[in-house]
Amino acid sequence: MSPIIALFKRDLILAYHNRAELMQPMMFFMLVISLFPLAVGPNAATLKIIGPGVIWVAAILSSLLGLERLFRDDFQDGSLEQMILSTTPLPAIALVKVATHWLTSILPLICLSPLLAVFLHLNEAMYWALLVTLLLGTPLLSLIGAIAVALTVGLNRGGVLLALLLVPIFIPLLIFATSAVDAAAMELPYTAQLAFIAAMLLFAFALAPFAIAYALKVSQN
Repeated sequence: MSPIIALFKRDLILAYHNRAELMQPMMFFMLVISLFPLAVGPNAATLKIIGPGVIWVAAILSSLLGLERLFRDDFQDGSLEQMILSTTPLPAIALVKVATHWLTSILPLICLSPLLAVFLHLNEAMYWALLVTLLLGTPLLSLIGAIAVALTVGLNRGGVLLALLLVPIFIPLLIFATSAVDAAAMELPYTAQLAFIAAMLLFAFALAPFAIAYALKVSQN
């Protein structure tokens, strides 16, 4: 396990040194959400209705900003080729890269969600439902997104192609997540929606590392 731990520490240190890029998803997340009340007005009832969808759309778009650099630097300096040729299983390496991306790019967004929930006039029940859906759904964003990043890692300006590939795939997650928060707002149970999100997460967790490894090998050929 020592190579895996070393890779995890290395990626965390590199993320810390690239604080400007690290702040981009967070700033974009806050900017998108803060602009919506200015566009639709300060009416609390309106903001309460659109708030969960706004936060989730902002989280998806913000995750795309961080995903583009998931394998970019390793590809440019040749480290990715060495990882593929190493004796360490490539799916394990891919899982470490995804975990690092989630911790450095998406977890800060979740930590900001209480402030933004108050800003959008979400009540306590809606906030807790939103928090659970973010904790379950955002790792899915990283896992599925990493597959597309691995396929486009060798392309110049692959960000637009990345968005075209991923946004339609994330629509079911967006529907179930916002439905759970809406159910919480009406004081209805939302365990079914959480179960669907958890099932998608477990399915992605089981298969995505192998898909990412295969995509990386294809992109190197």
